[in-house]
Amino acid sequence: MNNIYIKQAIRGIKSNPSRTLLTTLGIMIGIGTVILVLSAGEGFKSYINSQVEAYGTNTVIVQTSIPSSTKARSSGSSNEPNNSAANAVPVMTLKTRDIEDIKQISNVKNAYGASVGQQIVTYKGISKTSLIFGAHAARFDIDKGVIAKGRGYNEQEDKSLAQVAVLGSKIATDLFGDSDPLGELVRIGNNNFKVIGVYESKGGFGPMNEDEQVFIPVTTLQKKIQGIDYLIYSVVELIDNKKADATSLDIADVLRSNHYITDPARDDFKVQTQKESLSTFDTILKAVTFLLIAIASISLIVGGVGVMNIMYVVVTERIGEIGLKKALGARAKDILYEFMIEAVLLTVIGGIIGIIGGSFFAYIIAKFAQSTGLAWKFIVPIWGVVISVSVSMIIGIVFGVFPARNAARLDPIVALNRE
Repeated sequence: MNNIYIKQAIRGIKSNPSRTLLTTLGIMIGIGTVILVLSAGEGFKSYINSQVEAYGTNTVIVQTSIPSSTKARSSGSSNEPNNSAANAVPVMTLKTRDIEDIKQISNVKNAYGASVGQQIVTYKGISKTSLIFGAHAARFDIDKGVIAKGRGYNEQEDKSLAQVAVLGSKIATDLFGDSDPLGELVRIGNNNFKVIGVYESKGGFGPMNEDEQVFIPVTTLQKKIQGIDYLIYSVVELIDNKKADATSLDIADVLRSNHYITDPARDDFKVQTQKESLSTFDTILKAVTFLLIAIASISLIVGGVGVMNIMYVVVTERIGEIGLKKALGARAKDILYEFMIEAVLLTVIGGIIGIIGGSFFAYIIAKFAQSTGLAWKFIVPIWGVVISVSVSMIIGIVFGVFPARNAARLDPIVALNRE
């Protein structure tokens, strides 16, 4: 293609910078949003991966679950009152005995059970509402959290209902400021607990932020605070992660035997490998990303229509120039190429600016997340950039072809007379 077409298109774009900016604004917003969504999605994925890896890459999660047969009966009984309330009743069958039996499986290295409750934690008049995380002492051997001060509780303290606590980094700072909390007593509910350790900051947000949680022996939480004897979930550490699927089946067999279950449809638990956990998250993230990109595509369509309208205006403004060129021998395809290239250049420029803008805001989000302690990576996927530029070019071609064809079909005499 002759360089003269590109030069003419660039001259046309430069002739009215403000109009060029307004024309490309929709494209910039649309492409920028797409890049921002893709980058934020990759960053959030890196954060979730880090959270999953906090349990160790060679672990299996056992969660209590409402049996599928029970769900089917509840959903199918339209006359049965309060189905939702019935389904909200916690499953109370996972016990410490199950954890001990799971430990006997040949590929299991260690395991712990856990329960969670919410209480007000108080120290010298300072009160914080916090999640109280109860777990067996094996948690300190399996999870990857680092205790910055003191120690974790041991198995004997767990079995003896010891009132000892390990604090998350933020709640330790909120309650004690710069003072050393080790050896001090904090009040959790109606009981005093001795602080024996403080975790290093893990980073996080929301109610599940471990930096704001208090960790105590699970039997102490069950007997002295919650008044229960069941667990919410268990983390199982494997010897050989390659056998995770087979070990999951072994765990299911142990739990069915302990819970007197003969029909898998009545399982009151769910065994999930790390691979399955990440796969589930990836599916959800892809669905959300697709939805957000679909919404952002509306801006691209609006931007494309804007380009087409402006190009019609440009053709009208330059109708005398078109007539003169055709009178001097310019072919219809020469005029077509010139205006087509101008439309494509407009959208590509908008796309490039959108990529830069979207990347900038994604970088700001990543830095903000990192400042709160989150393991959030700034990633702009190359395939996203390639697709964005390609989409910009396609929009320029699709929405530029109609005004370009109108310009190419103009009769030179009619065009000069109209001018």
